[in-house]
Amino acid sequence: MSASTIARDFQLEPDDTERLANLAGPLDAHLRMIELRLGVEIAARGSAFRVIGPPQTASAAERFIKNLYAETSDTALDEHQLNLRLQDASLDAAAQALVEQAQDVAIKVRRGLIRGRGPSQARYLHAIARHDINFGIGPAGTGKTYLAVASAVEALAQNRVQRIILTRPAVEAGEKLGFLPGDLSQKVDPYLRPLYDALYEMLGFEKVAKLIERNVIEVAPLAYMRGRTLNDSCVILDEAQNTTVEQMKMFLTRIGFGSVAVITGDVTQVDLPRNVRSGLRHVVEVLRDVEGVSFTFFSARDVVRHPVVARIVRAYEASEDAEAATREQGPGTHKMHRAVD
Repeated sequence: MSASTIARDFQLEPDDTERLANLAGPLDAHLRMIELRLGVEIAARGSAFRVIGPPQTASAAERFIKNLYAETSDTALDEHQLNLRLQDASLDAAAQALVEQAQDVAIKVRRGLIRGRGPSQARYLHAIARHDINFGIGPAGTGKTYLAVASAVEALAQNRVQRIILTRPAVEAGEKLGFLPGDLSQKVDPYLRPLYDALYEMLGFEKVAKLIERNVIEVAPLAYMRGRTLNDSCVILDEAQNTTVEQMKMFLTRIGFGSVAVITGDVTQVDLPRNVRSGLRHVVEVLRDVEGVSFTFFSARDVVRHPVVARIVRAYEASEDAEAATREQGPGTHKMHRAVD
């Protein structure tokens, strides 16, 4: 054991063989997941546990195991549930302080309470509650859109806004939807399906249908926002990386009194033509220091889908970093390396 690591010994109570087996998983698979995710070593003999790692990390791992043992007293633990709980384990003291600061932001919807999983989601919910314009930027699976819809649903239920407006750039159809069959809603539906799914989960299919019929929930492509002023509304712009600079400016200047806007996107998945600059990338530079505007940046660590999704995101990030480094070296250097190989 090095000088920078410590061993923390603790006992889990009550000493219940079935609960301990549930915690450890088949062939201690759950303990191995915790080790890999938190960067510690775990040894267990019955209800006696030892965690070895850096002081702060080992302490966080001990708290996590104790909390997990208490939470799963009457439920079977599987890898999916464990992965979600690991999202809540913060090893950074400053990040943990931010989580505690934002912990009062618990969104109440039909399915129960929704809280941020991990420091980034907690900061995101806290920012939406305190700012008029909010950006959630990061890879797929980090909860950007889901939490934005949850915040909008709660604001509507508490009469803080009068309607919810959902919009998204219909890039694949060039925002010229006339050739698609059906009315406007049917033309736009395929592009806004993730938003609908979140609404159905939180409100139920029938209530969502009634609110759309009464125009309390409005769904429209971004191109239809031009010329409007949106008062007393919660406005969500999804897939914002596919807006142009002009479209982003147009959208942001639609925001009226009593409204809150949430803009989500992933700057690594831009579908615009190569010579068109993403409005989301541009707005980060322009509005970074503007009062009343918040930016929350997510990373692969914040992904709350299947664990392999986070690994895929990291692999793509590594590949893009390597390609960028090769471009900076220049073609001559690249050829020299190939010749040496």
